[in-house]
Amino acid sequence: MIDKKILFLGKKNDLNSRIAADFLSNNFIDLTIFFGEWGDPFPEDLVFWDGDLIISYLSRWKIPEVLIDNVDLCINFHPGSNEYPGIGCLNFALYNNENTYGVCCHHISKNIDAGEIISVDTFPILATDNVKSLIEKTYAYQLVQFYKIMDCIIKGEKLPQTSIRWKRKPYKRSEFEKLKIITLGMNGDEVARRIRATSYGEFQPKVAIGEFLFDYSPK
Repeated sequence: MIDKKILFLGKKNDLNSRIAADFLSNNFIDLTIFFGEWGDPFPEDLVFWDGDLIISYLSRWKIPEVLIDNVDLCINFHPGSNEYPGIGCLNFALYNNENTYGVCCHHISKNIDAGEIISVDTFPILATDNVKSLIEKTYAYQLVQFYKIMDCIIKGEKLPQTSIRWKRKPYKRSEFEKLKIITLGMNGDEVARRIRATSYGEFQPKVAIGEFLFDYSPK
């Protein structure tokens, strides 16, 4: 067991977040775990947490700057490549008809998805991929990346360094919400791209008619 004080922030009700947390509990003596969902307030008790390492894994929280400054290392596992920072990243990759996608691990800075990149792992997007299949593929690659990075930390090795940089500013929620809107003036290709990029089970794009929004039905 490694004598380091670790804070793990993960996604609530997510299997891979739970697997990552369980892995840490088997390897580190002092581990604090919090899971959260969109809209959950950042835990007040953690604002002045002090330790060795903070790991953000699919976390929905923006980590306060004062907390980042309190630790030696603060890293995030982002479910997107350096070309897709921010929210809805895999949705935009599908919309843009990308042939490849990826996951990256990066140092956390005061700005979202802007810290120095540690590692990027890429994989192909198939023509048959949709939101569900790309999420599953992304999460699988992300867990493998997590194990590789944690292996370095457990062995006391330096983290990888790369010259890779973020390619754009992070996508905002407002941009993601606009992506989910279909209007009557859109051509067939645009409609198909938006449906592919935003259809996920009960979550479907909206059809805008005038000032009104209607649920899109795939049937």
